Amino acid sequence: MTRQLLIGTYTEILPHVSGRARGILQAEFDGTTVRDARVVAEVANPSWVAATADGSRVYAVSETEPDGAIVAFARAGGDGAAGDGAAGDGALVELSSESSGGAAPAHLALHPSERFLATGTYGGGSISVFALAEDGSLAARTAFVQHEGSGPDADRQEGPHVHQLSFDPTTGDLVVVDLGLGDVRWYAFGDDGSLTPRPEATIVLGAAGPRHIVFAPDARHAFVANELDSTIDVLRRDGGRFVVASSTSTRPEGASGVNSPAAVRVTDDGRTVFVTNRGDDTVAVFAFDGPSASLTLVDAVPTQGRTPRDLVVAPGGSRVLTANQDSGDVTVFAFDQQSRALTFLSTAPVPTPVSLHFV
Repeated sequence: MTRQLLIGTYTEILPHVSGRARGILQAEFDGTTVRDARVVAEVANPSWVAATADGSRVYAVSETEPDGAIVAFARAGGDGAAGDGAAGDGALVELSSESSGGAAPAHLALHPSERFLATGTYGGGSISVFALAEDGSLAARTAFVQHEGSGPDADRQEGPHVHQLSFDPTTGDLVVVDLGLGDVRWYAFGDDGSLTPRPEATIVLGAAGPRHIVFAPDARHAFVANELDSTIDVLRRDGGRFVVASSTSTRPEGASGVNSPAAVRVTDDGRTVFVTNRGDDTVAVFAFDGPSASLTLVDAVPTQGRTPRDLVVAPGGSRVLTANQDSGDVTVFAFDQQSRALTFLSTAPVPTPVSLHFV
């Protein structure tokens, strides 16, 4: 079965990347290869994309300075979508655009109800929540929080850098990963889209540099990829908060050179966790043991490309894809869920891919 894959990209030359794309891309995935990547919306640096469950509405950051933007689209081919293109072609029609409330927005999180959209800015260190109108467009900003302070690393943590947001599957809280402060912060999320800080739930990871978090299917555990020290932390739910249960390197023993993890993902059965390593240019494959809340590195598999930013497990669980930013390609692996083996299948040219999202 062919699936549609949305690809977030960089379009501009920036200090950390030479963007070569023209906007949001959509490609076909046939289970073995990614093909026919084409521009479906011209947006400046749409480095993160998200979509509703039915694929009819798509949201993207525009990672620009001194102020970024959030853009909402209707997508042709999604259930109930409207657009100028033929049904199924994935054309994106802009519905609305709003300021992200700070420089360089890095991430989006769609509320499970699909009534709200949260975003965080890396350059600005801020969080915004928008209500969504019935047609999926951005309505009122219901919350804005500005982080303050710094972390222990003077070069990378000189100020707040919100890198990712996620919703706690049990409490509904908004979970914010701030690499600049070295914190993972919890905010109670109101029915009106408001945010109330829960400082007692904050997890301080400091110079480890937390970047992304993903919750395990059991909702009792979560995994945090740390960009600055190449580690992954296992968090365990303890009453109304999480605690750090264990920490493991994302690199095999003896690895050397500069490295910084990026994406962290978990399989639907909760047995396997993946982390992309930029520098080593590998996918770290971990076995997760729930009772001990620990991870064991099974393998570190070369991505066949440079600077793997995002990683996704395809629907069905038997394929894993990586977005290799600096080599300009997307790699497909077969994944054996029992042995946890990743087997290289193909690489497809895609200009400056950064994020991957199946619709």
